[in-house]
Amino acid sequence: MPFLSHISLPSLRDGSYLQHIPSLNMGLQLKLKSNVTFFVGENGSGKSTLLEGIAEQCGFSLRGGNRNHNLNTGYRFEGYESALAPYLQLSWTPRRISEGFFMRAESFFNFASYIDELAVDDGRILEAYGGRSLHEQSHGESFLSLFNNQFESGIYILDEPEAALSPARILAFMSVIHQLDRSGRAQFLIATHSPMLICYPGATIYQFDEGGIHETGYEDTEHFYLTKSFLDNPALYLRHLMGG
Repeated sequence: MPFLSHISLPSLRDGSYLQHIPSLNMGLQLKLKSNVTFFVGENGSGKSTLLEGIAEQCGFSLRGGNRNHNLNTGYRFEGYESALAPYLQLSWTPRRISEGFFMRAESFFNFASYIDELAVDDGRILEAYGGRSLHEQSHGESFLSLFNNQFESGIYILDEPEAALSPARILAFMSVIHQLDRSGRAQFLIATHSPMLICYPGATIYQFDEGGIHETGYEDTEHFYLTKSFLDNPALYLRHLMGG
């Protein structure tokens, strides 16, 4: 049973950019039914915006990390970085949890640098990330090092984790998800474009588009059928794209 069981959002008429996101502006009542949930859709469809709002509601830094890495919880900070966070209502079963991690591929470099800065004063910090600087590992290695050493129990909110992973490492990541999913100690919310990741057994997939947010099957996603169609006949697509 997922810890975070329901996400509520009212209709947005606040004059901000949020009301121009079709998948979000009419509000939502999103039920999370499994420990692994994928958000899919085109760039700009609202996936990352929703993930950021959830992450900030959980107390995680939007630059990446857990509650211990959030620099916005200190003295006199009263607002939110995410424009969506103030409107979200999260329902938890059986209780709210505070453990977990928010990771976005595009800002992982900054997070790795932050960990290195902390390690200057206390080198033991690196033990939680495989024993060496994340910058001394390849991008894919550092991602998997984070997954293998930091993911134990809690809610893990990940924005396009496949960005630095080869197909083989995506499979290794799916194994990490499976171990934690099976233990019942972890929940994953993942925005992704990966046709491999969304094949994870038993996952719930929500499509973000002009009609809002709706549940779908992995074979019905554009990610799956376009990738499969291309790989079945790449020459056809290339002739069309290149006019030859």
